[in-house]
Amino acid sequence: MPLNLQLLHLRCVVAVADHGSFTAAASALGLVQSSLSRAVAEAERRLDLHLFDRTTRRVDVTPDGSEVVEYARRILREFDGGLLEIERFVTGDRGTVTVACLPSIAATLLPPLVQAFRKKHPEVRLVIRDGLRKEVLDALYGGSVDVAIVTVAGPLDGLTQRTLTKDSFYCAMAPTHPLARRKVVQWADFDGEPFIAFGPESSIAEPVLRALAEAGAQPGLITRAQNVGAVAGLAAAGLGVTAVPELVLPMMSFAGLVHVPLVPTVERTIAVLQVERRHQTASTRHFVQSLYDTTS
Repeated sequence: MPLNLQLLHLRCVVAVADHGSFTAAASALGLVQSSLSRAVAEAERRLDLHLFDRTTRRVDVTPDGSEVVEYARRILREFDGGLLEIERFVTGDRGTVTVACLPSIAATLLPPLVQAFRKKHPEVRLVIRDGLRKEVLDALYGGSVDVAIVTVAGPLDGLTQRTLTKDSFYCAMAPTHPLARRKVVQWADFDGEPFIAFGPESSIAEPVLRALAEAGAQPGLITRAQNVGAVAGLAAAGLGVTAVPELVLPMMSFAGLVHVPLVPTVERTIAVLQVERRHQTASTRHFVQSLYDTTS
């Protein structure tokens, strides 16, 4: 027949063994002495063991009592430790937050934000998944990530969004290109120029095409590449100029390109997205709030 001992029984037995006194043990547990004495007596009855030798002056643990106390101490340590872990999860001090974002955001914008969050929540595990915008949004809708950080041009069905920051576009080119000597470059200056364009799946492609159309500029020979490194390498080889957001520029520094502000200014909005009415853990809420606090 299984033993029917409760945590209170174990706590009382351990407290008496630790303090060597029923009075001191009751005080330590915040119990009246009569309640503690009944709990210990009930534990002895259910175990059918004599745990303590009592005299008018002292309480000694019996050999059987010593064994029971060690087992009880282990059980209480694991139980209390488990409760502490649950509490830390509930308060957001433990847990996992999975974030999907564009590669440029993962490489440039996110690292200092993660660093600031870790200072306050060092035991929260962060998983960063970078990918193209469609991949990021698919992961968010599909539930495999908690938060997405991407460029937005308007509301998205089923998602909440809040602007995190904005960045403007620059013309990037080889140092030998004539436009490299300018302090600013007009979008209209791209008319007839060989151009290195990002592929249609990139979040950069759409605002660039829109800006070129609004400026009435038709670039000359267009070379397309999907990867930032490939675009930078092609531009560095003198095969054309390109237009990139400010956040992307650090990822192109290896190529030694010159970058000049584009006018009229075109900005892309970077926002934090979450699925409406989907439950968010406390650690996710803390992470999102930390993003806003750090960038404000």
